[in-house]
Amino acid sequence: MSTDQPNAREMTNEPTQETDTASEQAEPEQAEDIEALTGEVERLREEIEELKEERDETNDRLLRKAADLENLRRRMDREKKRRHEAGKIAVLESMLEVVDDFERSLKAAQDLDDAEDAEAAYESLKGGVEMVFRKFQDQLQSLGVEPIEAEGKPFDEQLHEAMMRQPSDEVAPGTVLQEVRKGYTMGDRVLRHSRVVVAAEPSEDGEAGDTSS
Repeated sequence: MSTDQPNAREMTNEPTQETDTASEQAEPEQAEDIEALTGEVERLREEIEELKEERDETNDRLLRKAADLENLRRRMDREKKRRHEAGKIAVLESMLEVVDDFERSLKAAQDLDDAEDAEAAYESLKGGVEMVFRKFQDQLQSLGVEPIEAEGKPFDEQLHEAMMRQPSDEVAPGTVLQEVRKGYTMGDRVLRHSRVVVAAEPSEDGEAGDTSS
């Protein structure tokens, strides 16, 4: 019995030595793992900081762009308003000249009427109105405004507005017989359609606003 006891102690000590050796070998590996993880965390932290800086720079650029676009919109609005006002002023200035001519014509006719020369007053007023009308037409032409041709032309819904249909055996159906109100264009734009009477077949009754047949 006494001989077996030392062997038992020796057998008990051997696993403890092996465990200590394994622990000593594992400690450097754990330290390396911790150092690697610490380095990775630091690298990720640096990347996050760089991304934050890029985000802030991008936000700043976007805010500057938005401010530039808003300023551009405001400048365009101001320029549009300025041009609109300038256009109105130019038109009104030309119209004021026509008003001046009207006033002069009316005054001349009134002076003759006061002198009891009715015929001269009429001729003066007529001549003045004709002159003003021609000048007004010239002003419209200078602005690119042209009258629409209607009478004798085929009805065109892009240019004409039919007020009624009237039977006629003198022109082809669909031809404009009469212009009730003159229309005008400015370039490719119709400012006002011509109101017209359109020819229909002689057997048809005139119907207001009907150009379907």
